[in-house]
Amino acid sequence: MTFARTILVAGCVAAATSAFAANITGAGATFPFPLYSKWADAYKKETGNAMNYQSIGSGGGIKQIQAKTVAFGATDMPLKIEQLEKDGLVQWPMVMGAIVPVVNLEGVKPGELVLDGETLANIYLGKIAKWNDPAIQKLNPHVKLPPDAITVVRRSDGSGTTFNFTNYLSKVSPDWKSKIGERSAVEWPVGIGAKGNEGVSSNVSQSRNSIGYVEYAYAKQNKMTYTTMVNKAGKTVQPNVETFQAAAANADWAKAPGYYMILTDQPGEKAWPLTAATFILMHKEPADKTASAEAIKFFRWAFAKGDKMAEELDYIAIPDNVVKLIETTWSVEIKN
Repeated sequence: MTFARTILVAGCVAAATSAFAANITGAGATFPFPLYSKWADAYKKETGNAMNYQSIGSGGGIKQIQAKTVAFGATDMPLKIEQLEKDGLVQWPMVMGAIVPVVNLEGVKPGELVLDGETLANIYLGKIAKWNDPAIQKLNPHVKLPPDAITVVRRSDGSGTTFNFTNYLSKVSPDWKSKIGERSAVEWPVGIGAKGNEGVSSNVSQSRNSIGYVEYAYAKQNKMTYTTMVNKAGKTVQPNVETFQAAAANADWAKAPGYYMILTDQPGEKAWPLTAATFILMHKEPADKTASAEAIKFFRWAFAKGDKMAEELDYIAIPDNVVKLIETTWSVEIKN
């Protein structure tokens, strides 16, 4: 089973080594991997330039950019301004998307099972251990639920997806907040660990009576059974572009120092409660200015031409007014 994947959009492998020196290198979050892969392919076809992105998890991306082994890092767990200043980094949101609970239950169709935040937290706390538990049955009076044990699947690596997931659970469950908290890696009470959104998707797909959490594009691409959720307004909502946009609309990026923004559990009757942004990290004073400049060219292209591709995978593009703020950040803070 392959947990970490790499986008490599390049020319012939037999080409001279120097040809690869100009490639854009990045590493980190698995959350945006489907989109970065699509962008990289289109960018290669249009410009001839390659983008090599290692899908290793947000924790790995942060470590690699701190170590200056890549031109950019990617993370779904934004760094606070104090950490950015300490490491000499610049951060900005690249795209927004959503996390969805996914299940493997015989006879249950995508969007048919309803969960709320407290019930989801109690499943991951191990307090709800069987699918026919009264708390799940109450939310799903018309769904036939088996008496089988729930196989819980969660991330084993340092993950921005986990950060946003546990951030949400901490907001909706005092028990979760006091016992587990919100981090990119936590001490899970129960569950089988898997690396990346890829690993969780694969484990849930192969394990009957299981539940996991993945970025929506993975659920969609792998034709997984996602759940609906009861949001902060008490409304049951489906995961789709409309509900993701409803949550993302609350973001005021101009007032966020270092673009630090968490989009979970947003107000609004249509808001999807597990919406999140994914971020890019780069050095203010890069060791390789040429590589840094090439990376910025790619991101500028993605903002200008990548919106339709993002929408096709049910990601939410960064608004134009925020892109202008980001472009100013590049010109002011990154010394290429």
